[in-house]
Amino acid sequence: MILGSNLHTHTTFCDGANSAEEMVLSAIKAGCHTLGFSGHSYIEGEGSSDWVMSREGQKTYVEEITRLKRVYSDRIHILLGIEQDYYSEPLTENFDYIIGSVHAVVVKGNRIDVDLSPDALSNGIQKFYGGNAMAFVKDYYALVADVVNKTKCDIIGHFDLITKFNEKHHIFDVQSDEYKKIVFEALDALIPENKLFEINTGAISRGWRTTPYPEGFILKRMAERGAEVIITSDCHNKENITFYFDEAVEYAKAFGIKTLNIYKGKNIEKILIREE
Repeated sequence: MILGSNLHTHTTFCDGANSAEEMVLSAIKAGCHTLGFSGHSYIEGEGSSDWVMSREGQKTYVEEITRLKRVYSDRIHILLGIEQDYYSEPLTENFDYIIGSVHAVVVKGNRIDVDLSPDALSNGIQKFYGGNAMAFVKDYYALVADVVNKTKCDIIGHFDLITKFNEKHHIFDVQSDEYKKIVFEALDALIPENKLFEINTGAISRGWRTTPYPEGFILKRMAERGAEVIITSDCHNKENITFYFDEAVEYAKAFGIKTLNIYKGKNIEKILIREE
């Protein structure tokens, strides 16, 4: 196993299928040396409670991951992370790392989730943008460009999550010059922040995409601009902790990525995957 580490992991504390301890045991069985948990941070408001942690649940989550760190310290490095949503409250707990993500665009108090369902996305664009998908795209990437400032993250989560349903439903044209211009403006705003960008395999495991986030042309731009990347599975069950990792390494190489970042405990190591 070239990676042996996953930092984007969800459990029954939010919208995952397995307990944190079940995930730990599965990671050990898979040969992982490091497992980072990244429960969805609490978001106040209707429509978010079914996939995020509650305020009290977030405290219990911290306690449980801290316990598991101690119990399994001789078998695997466990990290206490969180996936901090753009619209979440500022964090009060201390975490080993933060994944910053944009899961929705809020327009005049109305929330349009980008990864809930194809219908929710299409209907939201129709209702609140008059069907102008590119206007919605522009608002989404404006939030993404600000995600480090807003969430204080270490890792930028699924940069183009907005494309989750687009491969099969063609809601907007990701190859258009207009789309690429919007994407590159957000990307160029984030690269100087020197944070890690995910290559995220989660949508493949759930049957929505055939390639990881981000799209290949975005990954190529990242490589050209010297962005740092990390591969994660965004797993929601114990079977997918290292899902599609070998293929993701080849995907990264194909678009010019030369090195990957891997957490070993709290330390970040670089591995060379492509020669000059």
